[in-house]
Amino acid sequence: MEKDLVSVVIPCYNQGKYLKETVDSVLASTYRPIEIIIVNDGSTDNSLSIAEEIKENYAEVKLLDQKNGGVAKARNSGVRLASGEFILPLDGDDKISPQYLEKAIEVLKKKAEVKVVYCKAVKFSNQGEKLWKLKPFSRYQLARDNMIFVASLFRKKDFDDIGGFSEDMVMGREDWEFWIKMLKNGGEVVQLTFIGFYYRLTPESKRKKTGTNNKKRLRIDYLNAKHADFFERELHGPLRFQRTWSKPYNILMKFLGK
Repeated sequence: MEKDLVSVVIPCYNQGKYLKETVDSVLASTYRPIEIIIVNDGSTDNSLSIAEEIKENYAEVKLLDQKNGGVAKARNSGVRLASGEFILPLDGDDKISPQYLEKAIEVLKKKAEVKVVYCKAVKFSNQGEKLWKLKPFSRYQLARDNMIFVASLFRKKDFDDIGGFSEDMVMGREDWEFWIKMLKNGGEVVQLTFIGFYYRLTPESKRKKTGTNNKKRLRIDYLNAKHADFFERELHGPLRFQRTWSKPYNILMKFLGK
């Protein structure tokens, strides 16, 4: 029986020195058929030439070169080009394990109610590896913080239904808002029990650049403006800067009539 195509979308901005390693990790997957779509997001290093060389050597690889527009736009461009029923976004310096795609697709094929499948993960650098401690998924926890990294599998149909990643969310953590859009009104999430994703820590790591208080406030304002209904349901009011205190604070304010 013919198996469903999986499209792995790899946005790349100045990650040329890691790109081959990332692509190799996908090519080592036990699952087939796959296609790999590299989106060069206006890189100023040698990413484009490396991507072109990879494309020449592997029939599974497609390449899209575009002006720099940010990671959300790059992911959207790649997914729109994708032919697969299932999508895995994978940043240009990260890696996956050989069995990740196969085991995730098994779950998505068996359970129509599951919208997202991810796995356990480690963060790694030249200093070694460390288990990425992620809270279990619930919509309440998702209202307070994100526990699903972007390198998770979902159906292209669900991506299309919510309009993809929000390209105007330029203050970081656009994956958090993406999962809120996809999951706030239903759908199950499954975390596989093995380590299948490797998140590379570098001096340029995006999470380090999106942690300033100003960006946190802008991000919270953005989320509250777009998903007020979700936060009202889960937190009894808006997401607060001290996120873990959002629900008790909101309940107190309502009790006081404020």
